[in-house]
Amino acid sequence: MTTTTPLMPKATAVWLVDNTSLSFDQIAEFCRLHPLEVKAIADGEAAQSIKGLDPVLTGQLTRDDIERGEADPTRKLSLTSPKVRAPATKRKGPRYTPVSRRQDRPNAILWLLRNHPELKDAQIMRLVGTTKPTIEAIRNRTHWNANNLQPLDPVTLSLCSQIDLDFEVDKAAKTMPAEAQQPSEGATLLPASETTTVAAAAVAAAAAATSRADRTPEEAADAEADAVFAKLRSMKSTPADEPDEG
Repeated sequence: MTTTTPLMPKATAVWLVDNTSLSFDQIAEFCRLHPLEVKAIADGEAAQSIKGLDPVLTGQLTRDDIERGEADPTRKLSLTSPKVRAPATKRKGPRYTPVSRRQDRPNAILWLLRNHPELKDAQIMRLVGTTKPTIEAIRNRTHWNANNLQPLDPVTLSLCSQIDLDFEVDKAAKTMPAEAQQPSEGATLLPASETTTVAAAAVAAAAAATSRADRTPEEAADAEADAVFAKLRSMKSTPADEPDEG
């Protein structure tokens, strides 16, 4: 017996009965039907209103397989492998949560409400498989067990995957208004360049004041004399370094 049922098995059986000389057993095995049901189709006692479906046209069977089956009544027909694999459709609606994990859903909902307030109720419902009234009850602290709830990450509780959570968070961030994404001016910090410049200047001024206070009168006089001589040397060297304009 084939492990995969062809598309519209009864309609396929009708077409094979009308257009081929395959045996009833071959058609029944290929279409996953009973041989007596195939015989009833051939006798016109069943599937009278069903239009035949060509399995060659739909790519489920080749003409060569049919010809080899007609030549050998003991040969079994097999479905051809599809050229394109259709992706499995995702079921829409709340995610199924195992019974052992359902008691953790309120804690996960509380965690999502606190750490990701940008998520919509529909997104939370998809992530942890809950209902809107439950979300509203936890948000408004009217849940029957509100006093005992603790925010827990739904990923660590195995209620959703990190990929699904990141996807919903990114999706919610894109739909948020630009004003909500930008922090207010009062809450912003000064740039690092400004803070480092001001701090460095303050530290240098404090160090200079401390060094001047710790000097003796002789050290202060020597420092002033050194500063005067350094200024005179710089004044003498400046005209010599300038190029001759003539």
